Amino acid sequence: MQIIDILAKEFGIGTWQVESTVALVDAGNTIPFIARYRKEATGSLSDEVLRDLEERLHYLRNLEEKKAQVAGVIREQGKLTPALERQIDQAKTLVEVEDLYRPYRPKRRTRATVAREKGLEPLARMILNQEEGDLGKKAEAFVDPAKEVGTPEEALEGALDIVAETMAEHPALRKELRGLTMEEGFLVSKAKDGKLPSTFEGYYDYRERLKSIPSHRILAVNRGEKEKFLTVKIEVDGTALLQRMHKFHPPRKGSHAGRLLEEAMEDAYKRLIAPSIEREVRSDLTEKAEDGAIKVFGKNLEQLLLQPPIPGKVVLALDPAFRTGCKVAVVDGTGKVLETGVVYPTKPVAKVAEAKAVLGRMIRTHQVDLVAIGNGTASRETEAFAAEMLKELDRRVPYVIVNEAGASVYSASKLGTEEFPEFDVSLRSAVSIGRRIQDPLAELVKIDPKSIGVGQYQHDMNQKKLSDTLHNVVEDAVNRVGVDVNTASPSLLQYVAGISKPIATTIVAFREKEGKFKDRKSLLAVPKLGAKTFQQCAGFLRIKDGGEPLDNTGVHPEAYGATRQMLKMAGIRLEGGKGIDPGALRKAAGGLDALARSIGVGIPTLEDILQELEKPGRDPREELPLPVLRTDVLSMEDLREGMVLKGTVRNIIDFGAFVDIGVHQDGLVHISQICRKFIKHPLEVLSVGDVVEVQVLAVDLGKKRISLSMLL
Repeated sequence: MQIIDILAKEFGIGTWQVESTVALVDAGNTIPFIARYRKEATGSLSDEVLRDLEERLHYLRNLEEKKAQVAGVIREQGKLTPALERQIDQAKTLVEVEDLYRPYRPKRRTRATVAREKGLEPLARMILNQEEGDLGKKAEAFVDPAKEVGTPEEALEGALDIVAETMAEHPALRKELRGLTMEEGFLVSKAKDGKLPSTFEGYYDYRERLKSIPSHRILAVNRGEKEKFLTVKIEVDGTALLQRMHKFHPPRKGSHAGRLLEEAMEDAYKRLIAPSIEREVRSDLTEKAEDGAIKVFGKNLEQLLLQPPIPGKVVLALDPAFRTGCKVAVVDGTGKVLETGVVYPTKPVAKVAEAKAVLGRMIRTHQVDLVAIGNGTASRETEAFAAEMLKELDRRVPYVIVNEAGASVYSASKLGTEEFPEFDVSLRSAVSIGRRIQDPLAELVKIDPKSIGVGQYQHDMNQKKLSDTLHNVVEDAVNRVGVDVNTASPSLLQYVAGISKPIATTIVAFREKEGKFKDRKSLLAVPKLGAKTFQQCAGFLRIKDGGEPLDNTGVHPEAYGATRQMLKMAGIRLEGGKGIDPGALRKAAGGLDALARSIGVGIPTLEDILQELEKPGRDPREELPLPVLRTDVLSMEDLREGMVLKGTVRNIIDFGAFVDIGVHQDGLVHISQICRKFIKHPLEVLSVGDVVEVQVLAVDLGKKRISLSMLL
């Protein structure tokens, strides 16, 4: 089956959709561009499906290359039979190809290699073929002291090593035993050096079927093993698997060769097959668990990036700390830093009155609209102080708790140093917290996605795969929202479709030298930004208050002609910042189909154009719930069973969601407490940033655990 047909079948889409998508990818088009501006070609496949299809395409192409490589190597050895070539051609996975290649791969010296060097392969074939007669007597012919074969028993021992290795390399046998191990086996873990207190105590005597073990437990066990708290192994009924081996090499009952064959089988399974399959199965489980965790991490990151901004507000940001003081930064509605400082409202210094005076003056001087408090060390104490201080003001100023994950990484980075060379590390962190509430996306793109902390076990995963996935997530989020090319930082621009890091830097340098871009087409004057890059990025870059109103929409320049024709036909004039009524256009043209035909575009493209014209400059994040703004503070001690509170979903994992209810210890809503219908994963109904109502089920002050329910 050809790659195109395989992809069409796996994704349940038309062959034409796959062919068009593959052609677009091969032509160097980015996924955001294909998803947004080539809907007619792909049948409106989403960016998520397109990414999965692209990844699978690369895998299948690598598989074909591996097949050709393996077939070539075996052909050079003169051992490629038509049957083997057919098996290689029909292999569906890289593992199957490796199994077929195993007998022909150059090997390190094994017991079987040594036996072959001693000329014992003919004797091994006699055992495999179960020749009649006493093989002990036949082995006498292979005694050769010069080859270190001193007795018939030594000859048989060497021949059995060859037989065991031959069986262990049988591709179909390995495939069957691997499948049986996955189906019937158990993952078992024990405490390594006594039952020391650790976070892995739940796995000190743990046993679960391989086929049903969830991803988060695989990753937890792996971490416990890596940190030397656990010993881990796979348990499976070896007797049953040996019986299955008999199906491939049925021993003849009562014969000497049959008994020897059974002995070789047992050796092959215990010494060669079982350890190898255990490694393969654990590797496969880990890879699947990592893939699942990376997908959850990516979804959480996407939801965090797309949290609604609170633009245009003057924000006073607090980066809490005990001994070194609370760093303060006031930023205006555009993110410009107005003032910075340090106050000491908490122990050990506890200059509370002085801190109130300083912050009160800042709030009055700069007409602060909102206070943002980082959720790190000393956050609870700082929140209590801030709530008390804000009550004493002559006007209402709410506060919000900001997830500061990654802020310290940014503030110590080269980028942070370049952006604010006059500030020390801690003050940069305060600025980042303030800007993060104004526009989460614009600020979070400055941080390595792995440092944002919305996943499980991210440091244990395949780092390249994790980085690639998270880069794609950020890219999709940035392009979904769109970017103001006249205010965007290089960090933000480099995620726009088609724009590389060097081109992003060049765009900003050009803007600073030549002044603001007046229209999209003037981007073509930027050095090294050619026609292909312009095609990919233009629709995602916005120019506000320019000479062309369409430049502040998601309408691609290639569709400007059709859009103007449509507006002219309906007698509608587009003015900057004002939307139009799409119904009037449809009515004027006699319906959507007639309108699409008359201007020469497909219906998906037309629908997107109409949506953009209805709300020029629309930010899709505006439709999401805003962060919870607070005026008072709670502590864990204040919580009582049955209390109903409003909170923000901070992180989603396989078995539940962590919700910030304002007590500086996120509560866990177990998956069974999220909704009344059955769900396989919390992501089916929840997103990071969701504002939810929860009921307190239990509070454990000692372990700092809060159990919550959404089943109100």
